[in-house]
Amino acid sequence: MFYPFYDSTYILVLIGVIVSMMASAKLNATYQRYSAVRSMCGMTGAEAAKRLLNSQGIYDVTIRRVPGNLTDHYDPRSKTVNLSDAVYGSTSIAAIGVAAHECGHAMQDATDYSPLRIRAALVPAANLGSQLAWPLILIGLLLGSGGSGLAMAGIVLFSLAVLFQLVTLPVEYNASHRAVTLLDSTGILAGQEVGQTRSVLNAAALTYVAAAAASILQLLRLLMIFNRRRD
Repeated sequence: MFYPFYDSTYILVLIGVIVSMMASAKLNATYQRYSAVRSMCGMTGAEAAKRLLNSQGIYDVTIRRVPGNLTDHYDPRSKTVNLSDAVYGSTSIAAIGVAAHECGHAMQDATDYSPLRIRAALVPAANLGSQLAWPLILIGLLLGSGGSGLAMAGIVLFSLAVLFQLVTLPVEYNASHRAVTLLDSTGILAGQEVGQTRSVLNAAALTYVAAAAASILQLLRLLMIFNRRRD
């Protein structure tokens, strides 16, 4: 049977979507599980973050509360660790783990961690790629052979966004490693709590891996379509 709108490369997109959904479900389930477990130290995410930063001699980073769920992030421009409502005032294992992870980024910044610098340098190119890649690719494909240059330019821009995601992986894993190590060495968490926090941060890291994998599959699909149109 003939399907006029069928494209076999859609399977790559489907795989990427499934992988991303599985990683997101894993994170939500793990986070919810350990959000219900109160830490023995009784410290809030904000208190743990301040103690961790001070333990590394970092006193120029401000800890702020931001709205939303899992909107936690470190901003190197303003030197701020931004913790979501669910993390800032919570004493759970999950909250302390997330807060510590963001402190890990602050520590990377303070020690000039190379992958963090590379990722920051790629931000303008990645943003440009995200905004212009698809319009160029679609226009190029619609124009047929005459638009091959535009399509390839779009693919190159899209590859810059993919590169940014790949560079993000060591940055995120290193921040989590720093977080778990310090939570253990400072005594903020102890015993099985350390392993529980590691589970939360590993689940979070998987979402970055899934996003990178989905982008790589999409890039592969675009290259296959481009080559097929050119032939």
